Amino acid sequence: MTVSQEQLDALWDFTDPIASEAAFRGAISAIGSGSDDDETARAVLGTQLARALGLQGRFDEADRVLEDVDAPVPAIRARVALERGRLRNSAGHPDEAVAFFENAAAIAEAAGSQPWAGFVRVDALHMLGIADAARSERHTAAALAVLDADPAPDRRTQRWRVSLHNNRGWALFGDGELTAALQEFEQALRDAEEFGTEEQQGWAREAIEECEEAIDAAADGAD
Repeated sequence: MTVSQEQLDALWDFTDPIASEAAFRGAISAIGSGSDDDETARAVLGTQLARALGLQGRFDEADRVLEDVDAPVPAIRARVALERGRLRNSAGHPDEAVAFFENAAAIAEAAGSQPWAGFVRVDALHMLGIADAARSERHTAAALAVLDADPAPDRRTQRWRVSLHNNRGWALFGDGELTAALQEFEQALRDAEEFGTEEQQGWAREAIEECEEAIDAAADGAD
């Protein structure tokens, strides 16, 4: 069997990593054995199991899961590198995470037009924008360039636009660049309306409202 990003999304509940852990363990147990596709599916699900464990703060256990993931193909090697980086970033070691995210992005870039490559590459660049905060703008621009260059845009991959603009907006907000932040939040809302979920649309509207309130407060303070 193969596992699509939509199928992974259906197993995830980021508000409940314990339930997500159970969902991924169940999905792994349900896979047969023998075919290359089955082994690839088991490996992909294993990387997501590790992520669910990491969200619970069970970092050593998550690393052991990744150590057991069979990664003979670029699609799995990239995902393993991505999740190793995410674990280290979540554990408070962003400097250690950067090399893993860079590796994941490089593997995905080398894979070219493989169906998984664009999604994983943008995910890795998105995480670099978080872990490597000093170069966040550069990483965000690189991720958006990947999305812009896709000759056959996949809606699920294009959804990354929402997170990229939202994260950039909050970075600008934190730096006091409120007008620029508002522009990013407004773009995040437009992308959420085109590619995203209702929840993402709600988050974007909340960000716009908070930013507009901050702009008004700054204007009042200047009077």
